[in-house]
Amino acid sequence: MNPSIEQTLARATTWLLGAQKPEGYWVGMVESNSCIEAQWLLCSHILGIDLPIKAGVMQALFNRQRPDGSWDIYPDAPAGDINSTVEVYAALRAMGEPMDRAELARARAWIHTHGGLKDVRVFTRYWLALIGIWPWKDIPNLPPEIVRFPLWFPFNIYNFAQWARATMVPLAVLCARRPVYPLPEAGKLEELFPNGIANLDFSIPVKKSRPWSLEALFEWIDKGLHRLQTWRLIPFRENSIKLCLEWMIRHQDADGAWGGIQPPWIYGLMALRGEGYGLNHPVVARGLAALGEHWSYERDGGTHIQASESPIWDTLFCLLAMVEAGHTLAETPAMRRALVYILDHQILEPGDWSMNVKGIACGGWAFERANVRYPDVDDTALALLVLAKLRSASGDLRGRVDFAIERALAWVFGMQCANGGWAAFDRDNDKAIISKIPFCNFGEALDPPSVDVTAHVLEALGALGMRGEHPEVAKARAFILAEQEPEGSWFGRWGVNHIYGIGAVLPGLAAIGEDMNAPYVQKAAAWLVGKQNADGGWGESCESYMDADWIGRGASTPSQTAWALMALMAAGLEPAAPPLTRGFEHLCATQRADGTWDEAHYTATGFPGYGVGARIDLRDPLLQEKLGQGSELSRGFMISFNMYRHYFPMIALARRIAG
Repeated sequence: MNPSIEQTLARATTWLLGAQKPEGYWVGMVESNSCIEAQWLLCSHILGIDLPIKAGVMQALFNRQRPDGSWDIYPDAPAGDINSTVEVYAALRAMGEPMDRAELARARAWIHTHGGLKDVRVFTRYWLALIGIWPWKDIPNLPPEIVRFPLWFPFNIYNFAQWARATMVPLAVLCARRPVYPLPEAGKLEELFPNGIANLDFSIPVKKSRPWSLEALFEWIDKGLHRLQTWRLIPFRENSIKLCLEWMIRHQDADGAWGGIQPPWIYGLMALRGEGYGLNHPVVARGLAALGEHWSYERDGGTHIQASESPIWDTLFCLLAMVEAGHTLAETPAMRRALVYILDHQILEPGDWSMNVKGIACGGWAFERANVRYPDVDDTALALLVLAKLRSASGDLRGRVDFAIERALAWVFGMQCANGGWAAFDRDNDKAIISKIPFCNFGEALDPPSVDVTAHVLEALGALGMRGEHPEVAKARAFILAEQEPEGSWFGRWGVNHIYGIGAVLPGLAAIGEDMNAPYVQKAAAWLVGKQNADGGWGESCESYMDADWIGRGASTPSQTAWALMALMAAGLEPAAPPLTRGFEHLCATQRADGTWDEAHYTATGFPGYGVGARIDLRDPLLQEKLGQGSELSRGFMISFNMYRHYFPMIALARRIAG
């Protein structure tokens, strides 16, 4: 007999209270793919250092190898990923592993049977150039002069998404210098070229462009830039490099990383080192030291490195779970500690977003603990929702809570895009021409508005008392309605996938007083009911980002089951309705003895690899050819936030009990 909903929630609450850090926050591991660890090993070779965690990192890579010899983008992907496999292979060889080691032999055989190196992505080519394998002249050129482009110019760095922008600046320095750090024992990895390294056409583009297209024009310009650089005909080059270095130093996070994510951090260290910054220079030393406490974790005898960290996001959702479960600040010291932590981490200084949004004071929150340049709307919306629920009973913290809400609300309104939606980091960051340049063959270079972020904002605004007639709310509602799929669901930009989209939208609409009996709402609910698995849960595979047959389909997971249940409750299903009953029985039955849940599948999204940062037509028969990826998502970046498995079921259970 399954435990009751009340018993399940009580055990989950006990587990959550025991997982809080002494400083007041909660945080789970951020899992991604093996490129992260491989690139840190390659970086250590380039910097000439021994990572203290090297042995553990190498073991983690061996642990994640698939039986066929490859490495993948997400667990149970239908195929391995050529980029991950090549980067891991190169990293292990750089660390001195012999080519005849069984794991490397399997990886090499897989690489040979999957086209070799000719189809690797842009970022993999950069890494191969750094170790002397891919010629620098045959990869996209990022001139450091990008830091000089005026704001009105389409290719100004502030027109790129936050993650791309922060990565481009240090990478531009490396492209200007074209450094090579050979692998003495491994040579040029000649064993990866069965037909000989001299017979690979390194100039072949990642994606073949159509004649007379914008892509073809940009490829021609790229070749011209390479020639000018080779002939040393680019004026003020040294000054441009200096400006990039200054930009990087100004943007270093308090913990030593950059942008709260791995790529700008790791490229930044290599760029600075190449420009003569010693390992003991404060900027470099802080950057290396950051790899310690908060960015790595142990599992199965291996050491994994996170691509980002999520203490603000996780703490806010844990607070929301406690509030929804009926706990108060006065009776629960853990909640007060967490609230103080959140209030202390509100960002009140301008960041990159302010380059294109004038006259607005910052009041947002970032995802990470030390990233002050890049607050995001999603974290800020969640903070507003939590603060709105805690406000009336915040006691001596009421003044701080009121101030935080006032600043955050003004900032969020200032970040609303022209079409009524909200993006993650910037406003109206949707200039499609940017995705056409050769560099942008890595995933997403734009940050357009998304339904899920917009829905989270609406839920927060509703908690603050705003309804559909409010001007900003009305615009956002119109945006969401326009984005609904014909079948009734919504695309999930930051979570997998349509179950995430619908799980955000329906609670958001209910919060602003929408008529939840409206036909379009009930159509969405019916779609969701139709996707329930035989075990009572819900799941959706990452494959759904490339294969429409997988939309709403996949093995049941705790987080996706919770999203579906919250959506159906928001849509007005009766508590005793069979889909709800079966869904909650599934959560109760799958809870572990210690009070939490297991979740083997990835349910969060960094980017699906579309280039434009927004949903695309999966029915296009040429889609895989155009993007250069299939359901393995070789251009994508999928994530597991390890606490999703816990606090989302808690919130769903609490809402079921409440009503």
